[in-house]
Amino acid sequence: MEQNVFGENLKLLRLEKGLGQVALANELKLSKGIISLWENGLREPNMSSLITLAKYFNVTIDYLVGLEK
Repeated sequence: MEQNVFGENLKLLRLEKGLGQVALANELKLSKGIISLWENGLREPNMSSLITLAKYFNVTIDYLVGLEK
């Protein structure tokens, strides 16, 4: 079974900020559904979304996708 490192990291960062999926989606002007799909490993974000998430959480894209701890 493939690990969903991105989804796990996204959820961890979201929870550290005290945000629900809807609140994060609203902050980033995305749908709640896409946040859920990403966290559950059912979809992968495009580069534009990765950049937006990295800037929002002040982390690197490498961290988001599990290449850096």
